[in-house]
Amino acid sequence: MNTVNPASQSVDQREIEKFNKLASTWWDASGPMWPLHTLNTLRTTYIVERVAAHFHRDISTDKPLQQLRILDIGCGGGLLSESMAKHGADVHGVDISDGNIVTAKLHANGISNPPVYELTTAEALAERGELYDVVLNMEVVEHVADLSAFMQACSTMVKPTGLQFVSTINRNPLAWFSAIIAAEYILKWLPKGTHQYHRLVKPKELRQLLQRDGMQTIDSTGVLVNPLTRAMSLSPMQLINYMVVAGKSND
Repeated sequence: MNTVNPASQSVDQREIEKFNKLASTWWDASGPMWPLHTLNTLRTTYIVERVAAHFHRDISTDKPLQQLRILDIGCGGGLLSESMAKHGADVHGVDISDGNIVTAKLHANGISNPPVYELTTAEALAERGELYDVVLNMEVVEHVADLSAFMQACSTMVKPTGLQFVSTINRNPLAWFSAIIAAEYILKWLPKGTHQYHRLVKPKELRQLLQRDGMQTIDSTGVLVNPLTRAMSLSPMQLINYMVVAGKSND
């Protein structure tokens, strides 16, 4: 079995084992990954609209992201990577779970403009000098062992004119109850143990890390989940789930 460098600061071996067990379920929209399938539709629209506006692309075309190099950190089974590739982007999807990478490669087999998948870490990519127009850091920061090192690596790889998107869960009593107690134990939408409260990240903490690494927050939004319909929507309220867009500052 392939492995990533255990010396990488942000890697938690327990997280690798957790997601390896879930690898075969990634593309089952009615299985344990259904929240990500629903979220992926919402976040894809959000990302494409903002990337197209930033790079002055015509959103009405079939491939508005053509010639843009996009990194999907923690790509899992490839849900978001494939969505970006379908919009024309050259996608590099990376993950620390070999099971996820195998699943992503198999699903992408035969599609046009498939993402390039690799078993590696953000730190390793940064060390070899990789640069991207867009870095997608979605639903990852709450799973890393060293948030500071991980965020520094991700921001380093954003080109001077590029963007970074970060999606995660807030850290407060409401988020704890909604994203962990309700989602994992009451409604059983997610496997128990998916999230650990101490690793959740407040928006202010995330903005501070981005600013430290030369990135300025230019947009943010909350994500609401309707427990009755399972529908997801954007919202000004960021007390639970939220997304942030940041660009390289000119300072």
